[in-house]
Amino acid sequence: MGRPRQFNEEQAVAAACGVFWAKGYEAASTQDLCEATGLGRSSIYNTFRSKNALFCRALSHYVDTMTARQIAVLEKEGTAAARVHSFLALIIDSEMENRRDGGGSGCFAVNTVTGLAAKDPQIAEILERDLQRRLFSLRSVIEEGKRDGSIRSTRDTDGLARYLVAVIAGMRVAAQSGGDRSALEQISAASLDALGH
Repeated sequence: MGRPRQFNEEQAVAAACGVFWAKGYEAASTQDLCEATGLGRSSIYNTFRSKNALFCRALSHYVDTMTARQIAVLEKEGTAAARVHSFLALIIDSEMENRRDGGGSGCFAVNTVTGLAAKDPQIAEILERDLQRRLFSLRSVIEEGKRDGSIRSTRDTDGLARYLVAVIAGMRVAAQSGGDRSALEQISAASLDALGH
């Protein structure tokens, strides 16, 4: 019988997430991962099998955490348009918080979509699953908005949900390029106008 692990695997994944987010997959060294997690090389490879497998766990941790926060805002009380507004405000707040705290560069998921997803089917699958989860929530709130009258756009619900996903990615890239809160709020306001709120 093997010796029981003396560390919290989820905490190690969260620590690795910070490294991959800040440095990207290629630039994150095994030593960086060891320092962040407090684990030795053998523990990392015995537990996670490979750098790629650890990256996939870290990416899953990131998207699950971020998407859960976003969906929670979309499921609150209030008109659908007000919830979409709060949802976009959360994106802006997270970008400003990330910049203030010196966190990772931009959005870990957006960086991965543009960098690794086309080369790695497992990474692409994690991101596609997350995209479908976010689209489902956005379609639901848009449908509610059409029923409660707070969203008056006559455009297709799926198209509007995909539009909001694209707006969010654009806001994150704009923030990464130096856009301040005011610039992101202008993008948010324009997207709410497009919904006909």
